[in-house]
Amino acid sequence: MDPRNTPGYRLHRSLTNLKRIETAGLDDADQERIEAARTLLQDVSLLTRPNHSRDGDTQVES
Repeated sequence: MDPRNTPGYRLHRSLTNLKRIETAGLDDADQERIEAARTLLQDVSLLTRPNHSRDGDTQVES
């Protein structure tokens, strides 16, 4: 199975690539844009996890 077909692959790759960008040489506006993009992708990543629940500390009894 091609790993690119697994759910969340592109999201994970995008977040990984954003984390690798060196922001030290960028102007303030670009640094803010990259940080905002990282934050949004992390939030979406949390929402798309298979066992996502509203409260991260909630445990389901089986």
